[in-house]
Amino acid sequence: MQRTTQKPQCVIDASVDYYTTCNSNVHRGAHRLADEATRRFEDARDIVKDFINAPKREEVIWTTGTTEAINIVANGLGSLLSAGDEIIATEMDHHANLVTWQQACKASGAVLRTIPVTDAGELDQAAYDAMLNERTKFVAFPHVSNALGTVNPVKAMTAKAKAVGAWVLVDGAQGAAHGYVDVQDIGCDFYALSGHKIYGPMGIGALWGKESVLSTWPVWRTGGEMISTVTLQDATWNVLPYRFEAGTPNVGDAIAMGEAIRWFSALDQEAVAAHEKALLDRATELAEQFEGLTIIGTAQEKIGVLSFVMDQGHPADIGFLLDRQGIAVRTGDHCAQPLMARFGVPGTARASFAIYNTLEEVDALFVALKKVRTMLA
Repeated sequence: MQRTTQKPQCVIDASVDYYTTCNSNVHRGAHRLADEATRRFEDARDIVKDFINAPKREEVIWTTGTTEAINIVANGLGSLLSAGDEIIATEMDHHANLVTWQQACKASGAVLRTIPVTDAGELDQAAYDAMLNERTKFVAFPHVSNALGTVNPVKAMTAKAKAVGAWVLVDGAQGAAHGYVDVQDIGCDFYALSGHKIYGPMGIGALWGKESVLSTWPVWRTGGEMISTVTLQDATWNVLPYRFEAGTPNVGDAIAMGEAIRWFSALDQEAVAAHEKALLDRATELAEQFEGLTIIGTAQEKIGVLSFVMDQGHPADIGFLLDRQGIAVRTGDHCAQPLMARFGVPGTARASFAIYNTLEEVDALFVALKKVRTMLA
C-alpha cells in the first residue's frame, strides 16, 4: 500500500520496446529510428491530452513530474508579479506547491496567503472567500491532498479565483491518479501531474496550461529544442509545446506514461472508483474501532488514503514494524510539514490504496497493527 503505484506489464513492455527497437532522440533525426521514436513520443502527448480533456495537444508540456511542472509556472510567475500582489496557497499543500510560491513572492515582493484547514482536514471555504480580492493574482491548491486524501472542490474554487481575475494552478499529482480529470470543466489555467502516481514510470510527468497563457509565459530553461532562432547576441523561442521542453527529453518514460494512461483509461472507471471507495470505507471502519488509533483527516469527500497516528509509538516505529510483517505504508510528514503542525503531530502513518489492493489486504493491515500495538505497549 504505497502512493507510488506498481506498474502493469504493458508499461514495462512499452519502455523496453522503445529502448530495443527505436532508441533515438526525437524531432531532429533524419532516419527511421528517429521518426518512429518521435511518433511514439507525440502519440503519448495525445494520450495525456485526451486523458485530461485538454483542448489542444500543444498545451501539454512534458516534465519530470508535478514538482517540475509547478516550478515552471512559479519561475515565470515571479517575473509577472509586483510588490503588493497576492498569491493564495493552502495549509495542506505538498511542499512542491508551497515552497515554490514562497520563492516567487520573495522574487517579486508579492504576499503569500494560505487557506487554513479545518479539524476534518478540509479547506476552509469561508476563509478562502474572505481572502480573494483585487490584489489576488494567483491561486494554487491540490486536487487531492497527498497527506489526507481530501478531495477539494476545485471547480468551485477555480470559479471564485477567476472572478477576481487570478490565474489558477491545480496540483493534480493525486487527482489524476483517480481519473475523471477534465481541465476544461475545472476552468483552471494550469494542471500538473506525475506519471508514477498513475501506474507509469518515475521521473516523468506533464504540465497542462491554456494556450493563451502558456504562449507568453516566461520560459523555464533555455537550450536546444526550445529555440526558434539564435544569433551570437540573442535568441527567440519556439512555439508550444517545445518552448518549455529544452534539451533531450525523457522519451522512453514519456512513451511508457502514455501506455500507463491508455491502460488505466480502458478500465471501467465506475468500477475502479467503487473498488477504491470500498477499500477506504473498510479501512476507515476498522480504524474507528481500533483502540488507541486516531485518523488524521476525516473529510466528507475523501479518496485513497488513510492517515493515522497511534497512542503508542512514533509513526516511523509503526512503519518499521508493519514492514516486518509485509505491510508497506508511508510514514513521516509526507512533504507537508505545515499540515502536520496544524494537527499537532510529528507525522503520520499513511496507508494508500490503489486498484490492485484488496479488502483482504486492508484486513491484514489491521491484524498487523494489533501486533504493533502489543509490541509498542
